[in-house]
Amino acid sequence: MLELLKYHFFINALLGAIFASITCGIIGTYIVSKRIVFISGGISHASFGGIGLGYYLGINPVLGAAIFALLSGISIEYISKKSGIRKDSMIGILWSFGMACGIIFVYITPGYAPDLMTYIFGNILTISGFDIYLMLGLSIIIIATFLLLFKEILYIAFDEEYAKTKGVNTEIINYILICLISLTIVINIRMAGIILVISLLTIPQAIANLISKDFKNIIFLSITFGFIASISGLIISYSLNIPSGPSIIFSLVIIFMILRLIRQIYTKIKIKNNTYK
Repeated sequence: MLELLKYHFFINALLGAIFASITCGIIGTYIVSKRIVFISGGISHASFGGIGLGYYLGINPVLGAAIFALLSGISIEYISKKSGIRKDSMIGILWSFGMACGIIFVYITPGYAPDLMTYIFGNILTISGFDIYLMLGLSIIIIATFLLLFKEILYIAFDEEYAKTKGVNTEIINYILICLISLTIVINIRMAGIILVISLLTIPQAIANLISKDFKNIIFLSITFGFIASISGLIISYSLNIPSGPSIIFSLVIIFMILRLIRQIYTKIKIKNNTYK
């Protein structure tokens, strides 16, 4: 492990793991509590259209993905509330539209078709210094937003109607949060990929839920487990020479299964002890 610190790419990967754990840990806790995981899936797949557009226009694909993701997130929030279209239907439309646009743009781009595997499955070992600064900036914005609006976000996450009775401007906060969700997905695409970034937004929270039900505790535990799994995945990836994104998700699932088993054993022992009392 220590010998890996000699390599610049591993330092970048380590910093990326820290910031990805922070952003996905905080935003993922809101997503899971609000039960809108399907929205993150829709936005992540819709952003593929922006990646294709970026290649076609010769700009940074992440910038194109950010534009598509933000527009998709805002569209889902706006159209589902201002029209009779159901949210899940809107997500399905944007999901398929984004993927279709991405494929079309890639195929009409002059020259050889680019390798999109990094954006689909991710590779934390390829993130650059620019990616690190983006993740750092996003981490600061998310932390500041949750510190300033924690009570309001907590109300909206669990009971939006109750939040309205408390005078919370739920519409504006929902738009702020959907934008943060979109940016979190896009900026973490280089690390985990379009498909696997959803796991970083849900599995650490599922692990944290095995230990605590408190919103604050789940945030801190999600960040912790996300970082542990990221480091474990990096070591596995380096040792076996396999992609880092799937290795990180594999580590998360193993941690979940181990803690789930421990909890089941603990519950059975507790029930057994109570029975004999």
